[in-house]
Amino acid sequence: MTRLAHLIALCIAAAVACSLEARAQGHASGGACWSAAELAGKPGEKSIHRETYDPTIEPRDLAEPLAPVAPALRGSIRSVKLPPGEKLVALTFDLCENAWEVSGYDASIFDTLRKSGVKATFFASGKWLMDHSERAQQLMADPLFEVGAHSWTHRNFRLLPPDEMRRDLSLNLNADGRLRRELSGRSCYRPGTGPVEASRPLVFRFPFGTCNTEALDAVNDAGLLAIQWDIPTGDPAPAQTADAIAKSAATAKPGSIIVMHANGRGHHTAEALPHMIDELRKRGFGFATVSELIAKGTPVIKDTCYELKPGDNVKYDKLFPLDRANNAAPPPAAAAKHAPAPTGWGADVKNTAPAATHPAAPITADRP
Repeated sequence: MTRLAHLIALCIAAAVACSLEARAQGHASGGACWSAAELAGKPGEKSIHRETYDPTIEPRDLAEPLAPVAPALRGSIRSVKLPPGEKLVALTFDLCENAWEVSGYDASIFDTLRKSGVKATFFASGKWLMDHSERAQQLMADPLFEVGAHSWTHRNFRLLPPDEMRRDLSLNLNADGRLRRELSGRSCYRPGTGPVEASRPLVFRFPFGTCNTEALDAVNDAGLLAIQWDIPTGDPAPAQTADAIAKSAATAKPGSIIVMHANGRGHHTAEALPHMIDELRKRGFGFATVSELIAKGTPVIKDTCYELKPGDNVKYDKLFPLDRANNAAPPPAAAAKHAPAPTGWGADVKNTAPAATHPAAPITADRP
């Protein structure tokens, strides 16, 4: 390379760096609707507390019906086979919320992603969206992020009859649609310029990562791609250290989908995330939202849902037996009885109110 060519290359690199920095600042502004101070975390936001379920919060807006997913994309998407030369992974975070609680908002995770200019996908329960409506709209407004669906109140779809699945999905999509309409109506809002623009969720993740044929059909018929993962981090377990979470990405390959939590149950996720990002970048990886990842390659699709191998999540049905008819929540004492002591899912929930007995109020561990 000649000296002139080298200087030109340096100038181009500097211009790209400035452009990326400007875009990152634009992302941090949340579409110019929020200041940096408003985007910053607030004391207590990460905490989780119990509440009595109020069915009047259920959004009854009628979401516009969506076309069913095409046959080639139906099923459980675990990763994406990318063309040679494409080296991307998708960081995904679940924002689960049960009917009997208000879960958290782990601001440190979002701060790290924005500061690092890293794209990510968030799978949000509909009730989480309603209870964190301002935070949810901040995520929807940020071109770095994709917001997908994650059920209404984290019910185990493998245990639900089809009519209950459809009702749950409808509530989730109604909540999402309501917030997107509110966001688009803000005079300060400017749509992002990313390659994926959506006025609705494009992707869905099953609570617990559990499904059956009926559940996959219900989600795909609702026009949503069913997204699993190929790399679990185990971050809901209090004993899972930040180092272990960060190192879980060591097995990442082009097209991998990594699952974590940003609702207060990723106990050491915020601490692990900067190290995970640094290590993936050292290995030459870039980051994409799930929809962007799928658009760049061929999804790896299975006809069932599992963590690492088929059948490995059946334990969730046994640890948390639910009434197939109504999935009602047992009282707090019963929930503690079934909670797995070694991992302590739900141990950080403060029992400030009795569990609800409404049919839409399940008691579930907040796992992937």
